[in-house]
Order: sequence, then C-alpha cells, then structure tokens
Amino acid sequence: MRTALLLLVMAGFVGGCENMTTAQKGTLTGAALGSGIGMVAGGSFGQVVGAGLIGGAVGYLGGSAIGNK
Repeated sequence: MRTALLLLVMAGFVGGCENMTTAQKGTLTGAALGSGIGMVAGGSFGQVVGAGLIGGAVGYLGGSAIGNK
C-alpha cells in the first residue's frame, strides 16, 4: 500500500511539472535539494526551512539564467 501511494505521488510530480518554465523547475529543484540537505545534516526546523528558501532562490536564479539563453 505504501509503495503504491509513493508511486502515485511521484507520477503526479512528473506529470505536474510538464508545463512549468525553466525558472519554476529550478526553484522546485533548489528548494527540494536545500530542504533535503538541511534534513540530512540534522538541522532544526528553522534551519531546514531556511535552507529550502535559499535553495529555491538559487534554483530560480539558475533556472532564469538558463531560460533566458
């Protein structure tokens, strides 16, 4: 049951990101990576949220730069 739910959620993310701009995809990826790294590093809730926000901002800037080429 848990595996089926995980596969359904992953399919939703893959299909839901199809019409996003490069900047939006960069923001999503950066926020996910920043939050994930913050959690793995054992940070507190505030540090994890901060890492996600910083990662999202950096991802947006990178995605915008790639999209403008």
